[in-house]
Order: sequence, then C-alpha cells, then structure tokens
Amino acid sequence: MSTDQHAVPSDADLAKMSREEKAALGMAADHVELEEYGPVAVPGSPADKRNERSVAMWFLLAGLLGLLFAVAFIWWPHEYVPAYQDGQLAYALYTPIIGLTMGGAILCFGIGVVQMARKIFAHEVAIQQRHVGMSAEFDRQTLSAQMLDTVDKAGLKRRGMIKGSLALAGGALGLVAAIPILGALIKNPWAERADSPLWVTPWAPLADGTKIRLTQIDGTPVKPEDLAAGSMATVFPGVPGGSKASDAAVMLFRVRSDSVIRIRDGQQGFQYGDYYAFSKICTHVGCPVSLYEQQTGRVLCPCHQSQFNLYEGMFPVFGPATRPLPQLPIELDDEGYFVAARDFIEAVGPGFWENGKFPAWYSEPKEATG
Repeated sequence: MSTDQHAVPSDADLAKMSREEKAALGMAADHVELEEYGPVAVPGSPADKRNERSVAMWFLLAGLLGLLFAVAFIWWPHEYVPAYQDGQLAYALYTPIIGLTMGGAILCFGIGVVQMARKIFAHEVAIQQRHVGMSAEFDRQTLSAQMLDTVDKAGLKRRGMIKGSLALAGGALGLVAAIPILGALIKNPWAERADSPLWVTPWAPLADGTKIRLTQIDGTPVKPEDLAAGSMATVFPGVPGGSKASDAAVMLFRVRSDSVIRIRDGQQGFQYGDYYAFSKICTHVGCPVSLYEQQTGRVLCPCHQSQFNLYEGMFPVFGPATRPLPQLPIELDDEGYFVAARDFIEAVGPGFWENGKFPAWYSEPKEATG
C-alpha cells in the first residue's frame, strides 16, 4: 500500500473511526478503484438461499468425509491378511478408503471455499497500483478493516447454515491432520507379541509344523537342479496367496562352488550348500530388489539405487539402505524340494522404530517387546 498522497490520521483518530470508515479510508489511501461492485443475489431472496445451501452442502460433505476418515483410520481392519483368506477384501480396502475420505474432505472444503467466494461474497472488480516495501501501521489497520467489512457485508453473520457447516468442515480437516498421529497411540502393533504382523511372514511353518515350500509364481515347487550355477530366481511361499503377499518375495541364489560368501552372525546354516535365499524387499522403503549382477554379486534396488552385496551377506554397499536384506533359512523336504526351515529371524522390509533395537530379536525364539 501507499499513503504518500493521503493524510494519515493519528492513532487517536483511528481509534475513533468505525470499521466501515477505516475500510473506505483504506481503499482511498491504497489507490483502489472499484469498477464493479454488487451482491451476487438479493439478500434473503430464493437465489440467495440456494447459494447458501450450495456452499453449506460442500462444507457438510467435507466434515462428513473427515469424520469417516477418522472412523476408518481407527476401526477399519488394517492388519495384513493374505490373499484368498477371510478378511482380505476388508484389508485391501483400508488404504483406498482412508485415501478417498481424506482426499474427499480436502477437495470438498476447497470447493466450498471457492463457491463461497463466487456465490456469497459481493461481486467486485477492483484496480490497484502495486507498491514496494512494508506497509505502514495505518495501511495494516485499514486493510484489516476492509477484510472484516467485506465479510460483514457478505452477511456471514446471519448465515447460520454456512457458519455451522464451515465450523464442521474446519474441525474435520483438523481431525484429518491430527488422527494419523493420534492413531499411532491408539493402535498397538505388538498386541500379538511374537505373532505380530511385523515379525511374521507367510514363510512361517503352519500350526501343525508343516514347512513352507519355495515355489515359482505359478505355484510350481523348486528343486536344486532348477537353478544353474550363478543364477537367481524369485520364489514365493507355497501357500494360498503367497505370491501376492507384500513381505514374502524371496531371491533364491545358486552361487558358484568357488565363491566365498560372508555369513552373518546368528545365521550360520541358513544356506543349503551353494543355495542362499534373501528377502526381495528393500530395507530402505520396501521396493522390490531384483537387478542381479552375477560377476560382482551385487543386487540393485531400482527405486533409489541401493545396492546389496551377496558375497558380503547382503550388506548394503551403496545407496540409502542401511540394513542388510534378511536371510531366509532353507533346506530340502523329503521329496527334494526347497522349503523354509523357519521364518525370517528379523523383520522384513523398511526399518521402523523398534526394529533392531534389541539383540534378542536376532536369536531364537524371536520375541516382540512389551
């Protein structure tokens, strides 16, 4: 703003002026010229009521979707359920539902604000010269008066429907922002202790002790002779939905007999001869590690270029990943097929707060905290 060509009232004179007077003075001092000005509809007319209901509808929808987001985030089944098992559909819908309700709440609130500007506030076309530098106290007070005067002339004080729906929408959006933080305090990921989802994968033996076979994506079990020396194959647990489980994909390697591979502490005997099995899930953010360079023994994650060295026990040697890929202990069953001797002894995938915090997690039995 600029007040160079206008007398600036004293603080005492400003204190005596009404808000409407300040608004008019501010426009004059700010060199604002109104080319067009007038209400969108006659106050109290049917058209005005329709506009009010239209704006309130969007705010009500925003509030409703925000509340549905909070309910779904806390109470919708979110624990992992393998494909083709009871409850898998509800689990699969969890992320889409919280995404749609959150996005819908934000979208409806935004549309409501735009509609309020178009249908409630007076229509005006103003021309103003821009200025350089910080505004004076006089300019700040008159600008504030102009904004409040605009709201007052729009009749928002008498529009209870819009005020109520706007308050509901604003509160719901605040809840949308806060509930992910509060939800982490409500849900207990360790409620099942050693059987909690972060510790257990479909490679865990069945309740009767049956060990899980390593299979191709079509369910064909894998034998040692299926892999040539120096090759790698992606395998999945031979259980219903095993090929679709997010934490189950494993890389099965057959190294050459003269290769020297470092064995991590506590994982002696996890390999079967020249065969090694490691999780395919990157320990950075969970992308599929799949690009294998046979000569160097390096495996590359294509998402953020983390590299793991097979000959060094799958320790990361490049990129943002900081933890090695978990190794799956393997053996042969009575029919000569590869099976998982047991589940992983460390959590698969990206790191989380408690992962690796307690050494006991790397020994038998694997225990959760709490």
